Amino acid sequence: MLITNISHELRTPLNILLSNAQLLEIYLRDDEELDIGQLRRKIEMQIRNCNRLIRLVNNFIDISKIESNHFELEPVKCNIVEVVEAITASTVEYAGIRGIDLVFDTQQEEMFICCDLDSIERIVLNLLSNAIKFTPRGGAIYVNLSMGDGYVRISVKDTGIGIPGDKIGLIFERFRQVDNLMTRKHEGSGIGLTLVKLLTEMLGGRVHVYSEANKGSEFVVELPVHTNGKTNAISSCPVNKSNEEIIQRIKLEFSDIYF
Repeated sequence: MLITNISHELRTPLNILLSNAQLLEIYLRDDEELDIGQLRRKIEMQIRNCNRLIRLVNNFIDISKIESNHFELEPVKCNIVEVVEAITASTVEYAGIRGIDLVFDTQQEEMFICCDLDSIERIVLNLLSNAIKFTPRGGAIYVNLSMGDGYVRISVKDTGIGIPGDKIGLIFERFRQVDNLMTRKHEGSGIGLTLVKLLTEMLGGRVHVYSEANKGSEFVVELPVHTNGKTNAISSCPVNKSNEEIIQRIKLEFSDIYF
């Protein structure tokens, strides 16, 4: 199963890249006039599938680093509300393209903790990508932050297809998807949630999932409240990244979603 899944995830984008390149080669060889709109769509498809491969390789490398204790965190003190709200706001447009409402809410405007900002960004984007992928048009995704018992809780809840009770225990296993590989309707390697779990645990936290088939899912990431880290974190927060950086990261993490 492992080899089958890896082969599928590598072969699918490679086949698309190859077929696009072959088609463009035929156009050029036959001296056909290229339609700009069609050419633009082909290029966008090439970029999306390159991003899929880059994301897959990045996830492979990071999981390997985590398991061999070579993954380095850069903990900084920041307002986690501001960080998660900025990440969520950056993806609203993408959810809207799929006809999905994306709503951010919190009862507290400030929750200061020490965490690795890149890890938080990847955790939230992975959870949002997963929610968008499995929520049908007309559905909704709710991102909520709360605090209690020494933890900050980041909840990503959707009104999607949900997960059968007997499958919930499998979703954090690498290369596993709930639907069968040969019949599944959604692309993805199945290692995104594995990475979410590993990164959350590296931050000293834990992740829970609550779901029911056809009634949606809720993923809750709990991070410990402590502020032992660099105090000059403001310049590192995602809200101060350039638009291009944010867009590129979203394109990378959402590369297996077809808009």
